[in-house]
Amino acid sequence: MREYKLIKDKGFKKVQEFFLYFFLDPIDKKRNLLYYCINNLVQQYNSTIKIKRTKERSFVMAWEIRADRPVYAQLIEQIQQKIICGEYPLGSRLPSVRDMAAEAAVNPNTMQKALAELERTGLLYSQRTSGRFITEDKELMMMMRESMAKEQIKQFVNQMQRLGFSLEEICDMVKKVEKEMES
Repeated sequence: MREYKLIKDKGFKKVQEFFLYFFLDPIDKKRNLLYYCINNLVQQYNSTIKIKRTKERSFVMAWEIRADRPVYAQLIEQIQQKIICGEYPLGSRLPSVRDMAAEAAVNPNTMQKALAELERTGLLYSQRTSGRFITEDKELMMMMRESMAKEQIKQFVNQMQRLGFSLEEICDMVKKVEKEMES
């Protein structure tokens, strides 16, 4: 088997020549094509994982970051949801900024900005040497839960009204869907 070394050069042409020469060898061509296909499959699989398994819980909500809004605002909402749903229990310590940023695949500075905003609202508090903790204030949690629910309901009602439904029709439809879900 031949050994090929890529010498760093200023020109893109040298890199192109290297790859053309590398892929022209029939044995290496098959091996590299197989490697390329397997690598792409692994990357596609990793990018489609929505739920991650952990030792603490059977399933953990994955981070979903979209390009339509600022990343830090989406992080704030998702951390709030994780706290409300119990993934991060009241009074518990949050993972480090770097760990959370790596898990969410964002810049640590962006995660720091989101956590600082949550501290400002009182949902989190810092202890200088111990890290960040979630508040134990149940009243604040209930208010936040209700606020998030109202926001979701407002968005739903606005979307349904854009489709031409009246409030009565929306209520009737919600009741029908509820009955379908129960049976």
